[in-house]
Amino acid sequence: MPKTRVLVVDDAVVIRKLITETLNRDPLLEVVGTAPNGRIALQKITQVNPDIIILDVEMPEMDGLETIKEIRKIYPKLPVIMFSTLTDRGTVTTIEALTAGASDYVCKPGNLGCITDAIDKLEADLIPKLKALCPGASAPRIAVAASGAPALPSRFAKPTRVEILAIGTSTGGPNALAEVFKIFPRDFPVPIVVVQHMPPTFTALLAERLTANSPVKFQEGAEGMELVPGQGYIAPGGKHMIICRERGLPVVRLNEEPPENSCRPAVDVLFRSVVAAYGAGTLGVILTGMGYDGLRGCQLIREQHGQIIAQDEESSVVWGMPGAVVQAGLPDRVVPLAQVCTEIARRVRSGRAVVRLEEPNQLCH
Repeated sequence: MPKTRVLVVDDAVVIRKLITETLNRDPLLEVVGTAPNGRIALQKITQVNPDIIILDVEMPEMDGLETIKEIRKIYPKLPVIMFSTLTDRGTVTTIEALTAGASDYVCKPGNLGCITDAIDKLEADLIPKLKALCPGASAPRIAVAASGAPALPSRFAKPTRVEILAIGTSTGGPNALAEVFKIFPRDFPVPIVVVQHMPPTFTALLAERLTANSPVKFQEGAEGMELVPGQGYIAPGGKHMIICRERGLPVVRLNEEPPENSCRPAVDVLFRSVVAAYGAGTLGVILTGMGYDGLRGCQLIREQHGQIIAQDEESSVVWGMPGAVVQAGLPDRVVPLAQVCTEIARRVRSGRAVVRLEEPNQLCH
């Protein structure tokens, strides 16, 4: 099997050397070039033809955000992992880069004084993401019907009116969410709850970013918060978010119970609670992501005669989560990312007045 070709972009010599030595120890990976900033990296891409790029967030001359925007103009499908520090500026720029099209991110090792610990962290955090994002390194392809075709429609009863939209996503999710919500209806008639696999701080910034670039107001879910139609609630990093009925009203509850599917927040935890609160009125959406979190939750949605939309393979950064749901034959529709918003609006419109999508030029940025 050919090795995956990696381009490392970081202004620190010690970081470039650390990543190079760590990755070259893996028989499936090969660092084919390095660059100290984005401007040089753009030149190196044509020279070394990488399969994937590791891109520092904070760099002189051209930082990670500027660089990912330029990369996406020329190479829309080239995987890019942001290599982020947990500084305020680094975290903000990472979120902006992810919503601009970066594939994923990894936090830099905090203790570079201990090389062994730094290498262990890179091997645990960076290498699995490289292999998941690189061609041929992800899970086997799953044969499914053509994008947009209904999945096993004869099994499914006539849909009930949608009362809540629940979305689960992981790798590639920030950009996917930005794409889905950029023309979302302003008068969307049901609440929106989201799990995006991210640590604390990142989820709050993601909510701010989505609010700034869509008609929907997003916020992190907070303990005891009542759900409001047309508003979005993102599970905070490090906590499970569940929806409960209290005195007939849907409210947010948070907990720090053990991770499920190695995740906290977990899509399965949220979906399970939404099904308990809304039953057949649940519309579940599974977007791009590594692993299979959300599969059990979608099985419950199906059992209660709710509805499910899954993103197709071609438009997913990693087709792990939606692929697992499709393989199980659960979705009502499998659609490209560009059609997810329209498909949501169509299903929510059923039994209601017309739900219109916004024009992109009407949005506030």
